[in-house]
Amino acid sequence: MKAMILAAGKGTRVRPLTHVMPKPMIPVLGKPVMEYLVEHLARHGFDQIMVNISHLAHSIEGYFGDGRRWDVEIGYSFEGCLEGGETVAEPLGSAGGIKRIQEFGSFFDDTFLVVCGDALIDLDLSAVLRKHWQSGAAASIVVREVPRERVSSYGVVVCDDAGRIQSFQEKPSTEEALSQLANTGIYIFEPAIINLIPHATEFDIASELFPLILEQDFAFHAIEAPFNWIDIGHLSDYWEANQQLMRGKLRGAGMPGTEVRPGIWTGLNVSVDWDEVRAEGPIYVGSASRIEPDCEIFGPTWIGHGCHLERGARISRSILFDYSRISSRSRVTESLVFGRNCVDQAGNPLPDLDGTLDWVGDARDFLDPSAATG
Repeated sequence: MKAMILAAGKGTRVRPLTHVMPKPMIPVLGKPVMEYLVEHLARHGFDQIMVNISHLAHSIEGYFGDGRRWDVEIGYSFEGCLEGGETVAEPLGSAGGIKRIQEFGSFFDDTFLVVCGDALIDLDLSAVLRKHWQSGAAASIVVREVPRERVSSYGVVVCDDAGRIQSFQEKPSTEEALSQLANTGIYIFEPAIINLIPHATEFDIASELFPLILEQDFAFHAIEAPFNWIDIGHLSDYWEANQQLMRGKLRGAGMPGTEVRPGIWTGLNVSVDWDEVRAEGPIYVGSASRIEPDCEIFGPTWIGHGCHLERGARISRSILFDYSRISSRSRVTESLVFGRNCVDQAGNPLPDLDGTLDWVGDARDFLDPSAATG
């Protein structure tokens, strides 16, 4: 079966992370968010996957290759051009990317699935596909009920008792919302739908294609199903996704490494004396990381490989990217650390009174004193 992963966006809402990596490559529990999607698609028999790419496209292609590691075939559709020897991203929008693939090689010759490359799901895709076929729909949207106080954060789907879609509301106020069914960004289409998308035009699925489907009176259904849906559309969502996964909230997403103590996992060759550290899981410590005595770590906390926590550092419910160095006077709480950056869940830099930021840095900049010889 065929699927498409939408991966061409610039990820502006999760900057500064996406300055150096495309959003589908942002790591969650140590591996790219898109890898969870590929694994999940493979489990449900979607073995031919096209990915539209644009921003920092090479990192996605280089990591996933042709897909053989996951027993699937992966192909790519680059949206952009080459200028002065450098690739320039020119995304075509979610629907425009589908049209480009179809016009190039007629890939979508049967029912196909479309998923966003920045969400973690444990949805029973096989059951959803059956419901789509049973309804006779030309297009289906997977929806999930959200609390009324949160409808303003989502595109809302309005449908009748039989699941036929009547209209949409984009982030309505609590008072104006006609439904609590949120669009999850998971779609099932029949190839005929692609004829509605204009040629070589930036075109969006939700805001432009869906109104056309309603206007042309295609059978259009909402499929409500219980599942975990963890979106990383914003930096705060990314922080929350890691928190939830470390607590075991997504089926099939387990902690890597070896559980050395209850709730504490490590990679290979970690330098730490757990009797000299106060630690409350869940915690993961990546390979070749060093944690000095008198540190305190409260989970859920993820510490990437090659990190160095100096004596007395305090870390709580945070994410430390690879090779982060945290000095002895640091107090990092509900934050993300990468390079010489330390930001809170909303992407705001943590206060630094003297402006030196000498309490955070790259662990590779410092020679391990134990390695010195006299």
